Amino acid sequence: MKSHQVLKEAFDNSSPKLVASELGVSLSLVYKWAQEQSELGSGSRNPLDRVVEIYNHTSHEGIIEWLCEQCDGYYVPNPDHQKPNDLAVLPAANEIIAQFSHMLTQIAHAAKDHSIDPDEAQDIRQCWDQLKGVAEGFVRCCEQGDFEKMGTLVKDQAQL
Repeated sequence: MKSHQVLKEAFDNSSPKLVASELGVSLSLVYKWAQEQSELGSGSRNPLDRVVEIYNHTSHEGIIEWLCEQCDGYYVPNPDHQKPNDLAVLPAANEIIAQFSHMLTQIAHAAKDHSIDPDEAQDIRQCWDQLKGVAEGFVRCCEQGDFEKMGTLVKDQAQL
């Protein structure tokens, strides 16, 4: 989905007038953010495009992480599904199971005293984020339809 479409959808459930007032910009500018930019002059570079542009120029993930935190979320980048190890079905499935097991071990260890302190919570969060990354890489490989390549890599790794 394009940024102007996201904003148009957001404005369907909120007040563009309120957004304009809170941001100190004109109502017409807010409406232009929700239009596709064209050579005829409609649309305007919107804040979403600008944040992406800043990120693209700096490659600093802290920008995206900060934005996610402000929205009560957490950023986990998608892994590069082109890496050979990410394309092998069985090793990837085994890695998902290993990461899940590691996370459960962290939870069990942290909870054995019937409480979880902030350091233990941070360790659990790190395990969870690693698991999400591994699982996302596997799902992306499946979506790309790289099954032939995955099968070849599984055979190659079995011979090692």
